[in-house]
Amino acid sequence: MKNYHRLMLGAKSIYAAECLAGGFVGVNFEIHQDLTGQLPDEWREFNKKFIPVFLEARPEKTKIAAGLACGALWTVAKGMQLGDILLCPDGSGQYHLGQVSGPYEYKENEILPHRRAVQWLNKSIDRSDMSDALKGSCGSALTVSNLTRHSMEIDKLMAGIITPEPGGEDSTVEDPSAFALEKHLEDFLVTNWSSTELSHEYDIFQDNGDIIGQQYPTDTGPIDILAVSKDGKRLLVIELKKGRASDRVVGQIARYMGYVKEELAENGQTVEGVIIALEDDKRVRWALSVVPNVKFYRYQVSFKLVGS
Repeated sequence: MKNYHRLMLGAKSIYAAECLAGGFVGVNFEIHQDLTGQLPDEWREFNKKFIPVFLEARPEKTKIAAGLACGALWTVAKGMQLGDILLCPDGSGQYHLGQVSGPYEYKENEILPHRRAVQWLNKSIDRSDMSDALKGSCGSALTVSNLTRHSMEIDKLMAGIITPEPGGEDSTVEDPSAFALEKHLEDFLVTNWSSTELSHEYDIFQDNGDIIGQQYPTDTGPIDILAVSKDGKRLLVIELKKGRASDRVVGQIARYMGYVKEELAENGQTVEGVIIALEDDKRVRWALSVVPNVKFYRYQVSFKLVGS
């Protein structure tokens, strides 16, 4: 199966020109060793081995930041398959299209030393032609974002057809048509975090001023929002649901919380959860009654016209 990825070529795309001219993509993350023969099929195994290596070089970083760095390194070196499509921004609003064409290689003492050869397609996609959903995925602060769920739209844009496809349905939503504007809920919550009740105790996780706690990747899917208490002692997993949340969301957030507890929490940190939805039902309440460290919030959206 062909996958699609958005890959940053250095901070703020500073190495885009070199990569386009040299026919490669790569990452650094200050792991200064050839990883040939050290790339397991599962990224969790890679992270367990190399998170300590990363933290030794960058002791000021957290396990959460280290997990992202090592996960991105594994994705570029091993997770990307031959034939996968890459969208790489150049900083001007253009996303250059390429196809992975070679195996992992290490170029010591060069920029982005952990590399993959790429056949650039001499095509680019203008950000202004993307749907809001694709823009959101491409605008992530993460080094690598999986765009496979937008494959139909990307294929059309590659062909010059500007007819963005809507995002896919969420199988845990029982009434996906309840409120059309909810596709913007996550971005709205992140943008207006300081106005929410949760902001009194928690901050969305950041690294060097960039929000990395939005769509934080795990082996069971991305966490909508990962936050940390202001005293640093509690991690908060937030799951957003459109319309009426079904009881399946409780199992989903429990899996995310288990991952965070096992892979990301520092010594002494606890993990809590929040489900945010437009409505709930008795099944959700029954399920949450035996999960005391998960809270439920309903949100309200108002729409008002103001005459001039």
